[in-house]
Amino acid sequence: MNQWVSMSTFSRRSFVEGLVALATFAATAATAKEAASARPAAGGQPADDPARADAAMKEAGFSPFGYGDVIKRARELAALPFVEKPSQAPEALAKLGFDQWRDIRFRPDKALLGNSDTNFRMQMFHLGFLFQHAVTVNIIRDGVATPVPYSPQMFDFGQNKFAKPLPVNVGFAGFRLHYPLNDPTVRDELISFIGASYFRFLGQGQVYGLSARGLAINAGGQEEFPAFREFWVDVRKGDDSRVTVFALLDSPSVSGAYQFNIYPAKQTVVDVEATLFPRKTIEKIGVAPLTSMFFIGENDRRFTDDYRPEVHDSDGLLIHSGSGEWIWRPLHNPRAPSTSSFTENNVRGFGLMQRDRVFEHYEDLDIAYERRPGYWVEPRNPWGEGRVELIELPTTDETNDNVVAAWVPKEAVGPGQQLIYRYSITAVGATDGMHAGGQAINSFQSAPRALGSSEPLHPNTRRLMVDFAGGELPYWLKAPDRVKVDASASSGRILRTFIAPNPKIGGFRAGVDVEAPPGQTVDVRVFLRADNKALTETWIFPWRAE
Repeated sequence: MNQWVSMSTFSRRSFVEGLVALATFAATAATAKEAASARPAAGGQPADDPARADAAMKEAGFSPFGYGDVIKRARELAALPFVEKPSQAPEALAKLGFDQWRDIRFRPDKALLGNSDTNFRMQMFHLGFLFQHAVTVNIIRDGVATPVPYSPQMFDFGQNKFAKPLPVNVGFAGFRLHYPLNDPTVRDELISFIGASYFRFLGQGQVYGLSARGLAINAGGQEEFPAFREFWVDVRKGDDSRVTVFALLDSPSVSGAYQFNIYPAKQTVVDVEATLFPRKTIEKIGVAPLTSMFFIGENDRRFTDDYRPEVHDSDGLLIHSGSGEWIWRPLHNPRAPSTSSFTENNVRGFGLMQRDRVFEHYEDLDIAYERRPGYWVEPRNPWGEGRVELIELPTTDETNDNVVAAWVPKEAVGPGQQLIYRYSITAVGATDGMHAGGQAINSFQSAPRALGSSEPLHPNTRRLMVDFAGGELPYWLKAPDRVKVDASASSGRILRTFIAPNPKIGGFRAGVDVEAPPGQTVDVRVFLRADNKALTETWIFPWRAE
């Protein structure tokens, strides 16, 4: 009964007939599940554990839909040539601009999952604008997957007027799940899936900023964008702690099965399992890719004709290396495309973070950059040798997602392989407490002398300054002369370092003057130590001598 149906090829009559058959089967399955749940366990108690109930149902001859079914389909797809799906959006929808498309809103009273014993609700996204390929969205009830049928009555089309009625099987661009995240009486948007393999989610008090993706292929080059083609939403009755989404990914180079277990919380967690089947050799895949925006910040003021001091969804890349070192790499808006690589063996974690949480640093009343989450990725199985790759592209405004971070395996992957990646992504608010050391909370750069100083200015030099706070640094403010700057450069040379207590932050300000030949890019590394003990994470910044 686990049929894989595309709504674009389903006739209305066969769809209705299929629903009748599914309803009959679902009733049988529900009866079997009720009997299984009521069956006494070894201790004489009802077997109300869902896993035990599912096992009992299998004994009765019923196999509930699950991740294994998606893996099977992905494996079968990989053995076939890739078939490009044509645009399914009628011309009237394809021509919509962003604001026109956004004016098409799902009617809240039509929200799905409302007849389930759960606080989760589902709303659909309409086709239009950039979203012109329909995805099939299924709901799993009592182990049976049933596709959600499209109906224009689900939507309020706002000011949009169409010359002729839309087709009855237009389909959906994606979906989102709502949950009482911040207020028990209001269901807020928790997670959305729309566009290629993009998804994003929120914790308490957060607003959307960066995005996650299922997979990246050759990012920074001739990029291929794998897309989720079909979804299954599984909500356990009486279990509000999580919702599970299965997804089928497909592209010319790879097919894959995904399982997302979503746990709403102050810092919402999404546990991901991905099983990938390459169709062809792929030189560079990006696992757990994150996409964000950095326009201007305190370390990069190239564009100053803006009332806002800073404009970014993320301000740094944080890495927990396999060796245990914590690395902070501030983001910047480069003049030319830039790629930075951090070689690792079994990396412990990485993520694009929004560390600056002070409203006055942004002064944006509408966008609330200070409330954007960071996404922190932690592998749950060994990922082996590879690198965390950071791609930064130049942008002249804040509308472009110009930053990508992902894990890239050392070796290329190819046909015949089955790749399994398990990891969690956490929607992080403040980064305090993520590790025991001091954190780099501010990054600045300037000419290597004070304004008005008579000190000679050396050509091709720059002063980089870092504010470190947290960890044991307040303790060492009582003996500041014992705190040292440990600085190194990948090329060029360090001219001098200095350090000063910064009681405003309960830490220290470190300065480094660096010199390099014109046109050369230097990676500068800085951390603080005392008595041969590292006190802070390692701050790394690329500076190009103009």
